[in-house]
Amino acid sequence: MTWIATLGLFVVTALAEIVGCYLVLIWVKRDGPLLALAGSACSLMLFAWLLTRHPAESGRVYAAYGGVYTCTALAWLWLVDRVTPSALDWAGVSTIALGCGILVVSSFR
Repeated sequence: MTWIATLGLFVVTALAEIVGCYLVLIWVKRDGPLLALAGSACSLMLFAWLLTRHPAESGRVYAAYGGVYTCTALAWLWLVDRVTPSALDWAGVSTIALGCGILVVSSFR
């Protein structure tokens, strides 16, 4: 698997986790429909299955995934929640992205 495919898989995995959690938030805090819980369960099952599709050792996958998740969550904050990230948000996510990139590259050695 190429590093681009790996990164894409990480992003899809992160989106599945974020959507699953977001649907619970909608149900609890915004009086969303009960069907949101079914969607949440499906999304979180997809998330768990996607974690098994990564080719590297699980510890390295989880560490690198955490970085991609953080970057994806910040994008979600901006695009879905319509909250503009601060300069410190950008500095933090940039630092995390650099570390994540090192982990992803090391999984191809």
